[in-house]
Amino acid sequence: MMRQLVRLGQLFVAVILCGILGGGTASAATVMSSQNYQFENMDLGAGGIGVSNSPDYRSNLSTGDSAVGTTSSTNYQFEAGSNTTGQPSLSISILTPSPSFGSFSPTTAATATSQFSVSDYTSYGYVVQIEGSSPTNGKYTIAPMTTDAASQPGKDQFGINLVANTAPTAFGANPNNGKFGFGAAAANYNTANEYRYVSGDVIASAPKSSGQTIYTISYIVNVASLTTGGQYTSNQSLICTATY
Repeated sequence: MMRQLVRLGQLFVAVILCGILGGGTASAATVMSSQNYQFENMDLGAGGIGVSNSPDYRSNLSTGDSAVGTTSSTNYQFEAGSNTTGQPSLSISILTPSPSFGSFSPTTAATATSQFSVSDYTSYGYVVQIEGSSPTNGKYTIAPMTTDAASQPGKDQFGINLVANTAPTAFGANPNNGKFGFGAAAANYNTANEYRYVSGDVIASAPKSSGQTIYTISYIVNVASLTTGGQYTSNQSLICTATY
C-alpha cells in the first residue's frame, strides 16, 4: 500500500516522493512489410525517424509528430506518450504556508485557508485523510464540529470544508483538477457553507489515476464570550493513500 503523509500546522512541511518514470523502446531487427505497406523504422515507438508509408497511408510518427496526454471515460483511462512505466507514483505537497486566524471574537467567525495538491499515476485512485487536534491553548480546546453545520458566532466551533463558500464570508475554492485531474472533496466536506472536523476522516479522493488536483481547505473558528483567552494552535496531518 502506497502512502504519503504531510503535516499542517504552525509550520507547513511539504514531503514529495515521486516515482521516476522511465522505460525504453521496442526494437525491430527486420523490416516489416506486406503488399500494402512497409515499416522502414528499425525502432518502434517515439524514437522512429524513418518514413512509414504506402500508396494508402503515411504514419504521423514518421513526420515527427507525437501524442501525449490522457483520454478517459467512466470505464477506462488511457495514458498516451512514450517512455512511460507501469510503476505507480503518488505525490502530495503543501502549497501554502500555515493559515493564521488573527484574533477570535464571539461576534464574528474567524476564517483561513490553505492549499495542498495530489498527483497520482497508475494506482487507480487515492484517498486523503486528515488527523490532528482542534485549536488548543494548552488548557482549553475549541470544540470540533463533529456533524456538518453552518457557522454560528458565539458558540465554540472548529470546522473545515474543501469547497467555495459564501458564509460566513466569501472564501475557499472548489478542487481544481486542471486538465487531467479527477479529485473531489469527500462527503461531509463538499457542501458550501457547512463545516465539520473529525480527526481521521477522509476529506478528498480520486476514483482513478489522476493528474494534479489542487485542494483548498477552508477553516472556520467561532468562540463563545466565555471561551478561555490565550494563544491557540492546531496541528493536523494529511495522509494520502493509493487505492487499487
